[in-house]
Amino acid sequence: PRNNNNHLVVIIIAHCFLIPEFWGDIAKDFYWKSKHTGQFLDYNFDVKKGEIYIKCMEGATTNICYNVLDRNVHERKLGDKVAFYWEGNEPGDVMKVTYRELLQQVCQFANVLKSQGVKKGDRVSIYMPMVVELVVAMLACVRIGAVHSIVFAGFSAESLCDRILNSQCSLLITADGFYRGDKLINLKVIADDALQKCRDRSFPVQRCIMLKHLSKEVEAAPLVSQSPPAKRTCPDLQVPWNPEVDQCWRSLLSGASDECEPEWCDSEDPLFILYTSGSTGKPKGVLHTVSGYMLYVATTFKLVFDYQPDDVYWCTADIGWITGHSYITYGPLANGATSVLFEGLPTYPDVSRMWEIVDKYQVTKFYTAPTAIRLLMKYGSEPVQKYNRESLKVLGTVGEPINPEAWQWYYSVVGEKRCPVVDTFWQTETGGHVVTLILSIVPAILNESGEELEGPCEGYLVFKQPWPGVMRTVYGNHQRFETTYFKKFPGYYVSGDGCRRDKDGYYWITGRMDDMLNVSGHLLSTAEVESALGEHAAVAEAAVVSRLHPVKGESLYCFVTLTDGVGFNRTLEAELKKQVREKIGAIATPDFIQNAPSLPKTRSGKIMRRVLRKIARNEQDLGDLSTLADSSVIEQLFLNRCCGAV
Repeated sequence: PRNNNNHLVVIIIAHCFLIPEFWGDIAKDFYWKSKHTGQFLDYNFDVKKGEIYIKCMEGATTNICYNVLDRNVHERKLGDKVAFYWEGNEPGDVMKVTYRELLQQVCQFANVLKSQGVKKGDRVSIYMPMVVELVVAMLACVRIGAVHSIVFAGFSAESLCDRILNSQCSLLITADGFYRGDKLINLKVIADDALQKCRDRSFPVQRCIMLKHLSKEVEAAPLVSQSPPAKRTCPDLQVPWNPEVDQCWRSLLSGASDECEPEWCDSEDPLFILYTSGSTGKPKGVLHTVSGYMLYVATTFKLVFDYQPDDVYWCTADIGWITGHSYITYGPLANGATSVLFEGLPTYPDVSRMWEIVDKYQVTKFYTAPTAIRLLMKYGSEPVQKYNRESLKVLGTVGEPINPEAWQWYYSVVGEKRCPVVDTFWQTETGGHVVTLILSIVPAILNESGEELEGPCEGYLVFKQPWPGVMRTVYGNHQRFETTYFKKFPGYYVSGDGCRRDKDGYYWITGRMDDMLNVSGHLLSTAEVESALGEHAAVAEAAVVSRLHPVKGESLYCFVTLTDGVGFNRTLEAELKKQVREKIGAIATPDFIQNAPSLPKTRSGKIMRRVLRKIARNEQDLGDLSTLADSSVIEQLFLNRCCGAV
């Protein structure tokens, strides 16, 4: 619920976030091998004035792993505090790891990476399920100054290959497999397929380290705490093995020292690359750097969730996405927080799983996606109310705009009208929260002409000044960085999202303004899906638009024009869905594929996606069609609409 006091907090903190002294005071809480010289933040957001750049704390050297682990263990005396409660896919598949144990494991694996020839600046690809070893791998990379590139374990071999090639990774870290609910994912088979695709493109990855997750060598485990054998083991899992490339995580770890001096890195040294969909269809490697990102995620975590030392925090995201980087790993650990790390699904083995976990670990701060809320809403309040949830104090949402019905259910049923709901807007590119009810980087709203709008209005959401955690470039393609985020409106960072400001001064994110879709909180490129469909021999042309979905927010509705002589049928539809899954991943599987003998185009040949979006949603008012080359295609497209696409 709104109140003027909350709004005042937004204004005050928003302006503090732009004051260098504010960040200078926060920086005093962290360890610096050498102090920064010159101004705290230097930047250029105007392409007309030269190259776009953002620099934070130039001259300073530090190590983010040292700050989130060593500092907590040795200076803050938090060695015995639980860093993570790990909850596996199966109930009862659990473990906990303290800060001291996590530091030991990270140092061991950092030494393993060094023994494999990984050095400062090298890129390492990580393709793993939600296990503690995923956190260990990423922190081991940054401890020695290597740059991690984590790929969500739901992505396909093709997607993994593309990301390895783009960032020229020298090593891949993966696992044998994992369960996602009842579904077995043979991760090593997918990883090997990706590595073969890399070899086919003349980039052989020389080393692959595999964690045995479903069939562990328990007797070879080191003394420090490790993930227990999966409760639902899979001893018959067929794990391909190439002795010239593959090495076993446990075997490598068994002889490694648990002491490793950190590599001291410059403030603007690369920290990690994380790929996000681009409107051209080619994923963008978003590059974040050390100091600014560390300060920003630590601060936003602390303020947005009102973090207290006795909190148990749970973010339900996957570490393969930016939310997991910033608000499972780096932000919470920088504050010495205790977190829940969850491998499973909110509906497995039943729809009460999340609330069972909340009670089990006495979770105080809970952060999830509107998609999950809408999914659980379908089952009513009874599965929630089976558990008392009395420990909950703050509820958060992330990934997409939350609709009022889902907000009310979350606030009234889950939080019992006693927990504030913090809706957070941010992106892979921003590094951390930029618009929330508690704090905000001061945004502006522009019209199509680039003019700033005042008062109640709607337009493009942009930012006039940088913050420490903003991305620095697109890896290997700075021109794309400038074109995507700064060229349309010189002098502003362009988020790509639309925004409405109401009469009370509150900001409502209205969705993407470009050819992107937000499916279950994950950004997908229409061009990428169209390209995957177009690679099928039966498809002459494809166009993809969004439809509203009651659970996922948006879903993919695809129009395909087939080559001459090919008929549209269920078999072909299944093949096309499989094609998209294999090229991109299961999350991009189309909900609807419609046969489109012709597509609506302008006289210059441009597909009118605005019209296709209306057809997909069965909206008869198509607006101005004066530029449409052939109006006869419209009626046919309405007649061919997919069954079930109401």
